[in-house]
Amino acid sequence: MLQMSSWQRVMILLTVLVGLALALPNGFYPTVEKHNDAVTALDAGAAATPELTADAAGWPGFLPSGLVNLGLDLRGGAHLLAEVNVEDVYDSRMDGYWPEVRDALRDARDTVGTIRRQNAAPGTLSVKISNPAGMQEAIRLVRELATPVVSLTGAGSNDIEVSGQGDILTVTLSDAERVATDDRTMQQSLEIIRRRVDEAGTREPTIQRQGDRRILIQVPGIGSATELKELIGTTAKLTFHPVITRTSNPNERVSGRQILVPSIDPQEQGTFYILEQTPVVTGEDLANAQPAFDQNGSPSVTFRFDTSGGRKFGVFTSENVGAPFAIVLDNEVISAPVIREAILGGSGQISGNFTVEESTNLAVLLRAGALPAEMTFLEERTVGPELGQDSIDAGKIACIIAFIGVLVFMFLSYGTFGLFANIALIINVGLIFGLLSLIGATLTLPGIAGIVLTIGMAVDANVLVFERIREELKTSKGPARAIELGYEKALSAILDANVTTFIVAVILFVMGSGPVRGFSVTLGLGIMTSVFTAIYVTRLIIVFWFERRRPKQIEV
Repeated sequence: MLQMSSWQRVMILLTVLVGLALALPNGFYPTVEKHNDAVTALDAGAAATPELTADAAGWPGFLPSGLVNLGLDLRGGAHLLAEVNVEDVYDSRMDGYWPEVRDALRDARDTVGTIRRQNAAPGTLSVKISNPAGMQEAIRLVRELATPVVSLTGAGSNDIEVSGQGDILTVTLSDAERVATDDRTMQQSLEIIRRRVDEAGTREPTIQRQGDRRILIQVPGIGSATELKELIGTTAKLTFHPVITRTSNPNERVSGRQILVPSIDPQEQGTFYILEQTPVVTGEDLANAQPAFDQNGSPSVTFRFDTSGGRKFGVFTSENVGAPFAIVLDNEVISAPVIREAILGGSGQISGNFTVEESTNLAVLLRAGALPAEMTFLEERTVGPELGQDSIDAGKIACIIAFIGVLVFMFLSYGTFGLFANIALIINVGLIFGLLSLIGATLTLPGIAGIVLTIGMAVDANVLVFERIREELKTSKGPARAIELGYEKALSAILDANVTTFIVAVILFVMGSGPVRGFSVTLGLGIMTSVFTAIYVTRLIIVFWFERRRPKQIEV
């Protein structure tokens, strides 16, 4: 075990140096934070003021600049727990289906007679036909409007169920489509909230789904929960415009009734669209958009307008077959398909070189013009920056006390070898912060508790190794052989203890949320760095010391 090859030594040293370099910016948090904000502002096209230039130059560009993000309880901010009323979407889905159902039944007027929509329960479309004898034909015609459910759980199912009794035709969403709709509604709500919060320039918000229909929103640095509620309630602007031309010049001159809009399509980087300023239809006219498959079996996106939007869009597409139109979300072109044929009936399809994931994301973006369903705020809380600073100070004190206590205990118990373990412990804490910075994790107060626990647990592996070395020395083994056997016999116990603890950390991360996840992240990372420093770093230090001193006897 004492014989380590040169490449092993180099790899261990490089790993330590890289980890400590990644952790270094956290020692200069205010300076690096100003540097990152200034660089971001300059990259976004902000004017290079002396203040921004000075902040950008405040940290060397060749050094890492990633920071451990501070959570709500450390920085202060607003906390909301919202419940999405997913049932609200069912009504709009049925409203969107009505034009297609009406047109399909009108074409069979000789069989079904006249039709009239009736009042119905939420999420149900009821249509009265004047000729009950044609009910079976009406059911067949409406069932032809059904489309397959695009989801893993709904494979093989259609999105609607059609039934008839007497002279009343009833259309409802299938169970599989309700599940898929609920999931898409939650995705859409998350996307809208994230876009609204990001637009405000806040740093590292926490926006995540909890359960079937709840969303946790934590935004550090914002003034109050009321301000956050107003922020996420803002409606995104979705519009459909005629395309005049495309250009790669961001400063292209346009006339007074035209606008220049950039494209966010990854395949059209640097492309700008010149559009007519007046949109054909807006997101207020959009009833629904969802992933589907086109006639060739390729992923696509179908969309449906309400009655007013469908009429306006039908007239426009009839007059502009072969021309492109742009779908603009928040002043960015997300797609510019070509009109292949007149799109009547208020629905259409966007085809392209999409994957299933891309078509799903595009459908989410199309629906992200407004919150799809009303949200009820179950919990709201504001954390002041003073409380956040108190939490940071308390966490620092806890870490320092734990750190000093462990260092003193190890030195008094194991002497020189305890000093080696202390050096590895310092490196271990640096590696934890380096990994947190690398993955962009958010540090919370429970996360600090995980670091404090790691400090106490980090020396366990070294204790096992040193105690095994003591036992081998009692059997009159030489120093080199005793150290070698100590590492060899303690290895299985070290791995068993840390693997089981790591499994617990993974379960906490998967099953938990919020503070529990913050604790599990630092605990899991701490376990990995602790094993690395105990098995490799401490051993490398002992190898260097042993090769230099060549002791005939050692005391542990």
